[in-house]
Amino acid sequence: MNPDFWHERWNSNRTGFHQDEINPYLQKHWPTTNPKTNGRILVPLCGKSLDMLWLHKQGHPVTGVELSPVAVESFFSENGLEPVRKSKGPFTSLAHNDVELLCGDFFSLSANHLPGISGVYDRAAIVALPPDLRIQYADLLGTFLPSGAGILLITLDYPQPEMEGPPFSVPETEVRQLFQNDFTIHCLESQDVLSENPRFLSQGVTRLHETIYRLERLGQSEG
Repeated sequence: MNPDFWHERWNSNRTGFHQDEINPYLQKHWPTTNPKTNGRILVPLCGKSLDMLWLHKQGHPVTGVELSPVAVESFFSENGLEPVRKSKGPFTSLAHNDVELLCGDFFSLSANHLPGISGVYDRAAIVALPPDLRIQYADLLGTFLPSGAGILLITLDYPQPEMEGPPFSVPETEVRQLFQNDFTIHCLESQDVLSENPRFLSQGVTRLHETIYRLERLGQSEG
């Protein structure tokens, strides 16, 4: 995906993917990931998601990664937070207490940016990536996470020929192909959400499911 696509979306305020409330699946299912107390949580392609503040209230340091400076600046200004700015290699870091947003290309991320990482929350990252980048994304998460670390993953599943992404369809078969070498995969629930998404309806999409997974990083001897 060309970075200019996402810069244009944020610059023109075409951000229908942003949610103004805490994601209900996060609140319902986060405890099932067995999050380590005080463990750092990575939120890839985070935008200005309020979910990061919710995770922080649960006692987690949070690192979000976001390409758009507009989104990063908006997160802090809209929540009344004054960030400390630093340069961290290819990223610009903006941080307030234990909530840090790294502005830059997610695929430039290294383990040095994620001290004490113990989990990942992905509501809108994997569905924003085309197929080739989804492979790189899954591989990268496998390199960062220690044994036992959990991922709460939320995907969309719809007939891809019926609408051009993003967000892209990532069906269960693909989730398993992407992650099965490094993670155990548990489908927690799947909901028919077509009636709640007028954009998909207007494009003629005939089926739309939102599916939530819990992934757990295998041990070295198991992967």
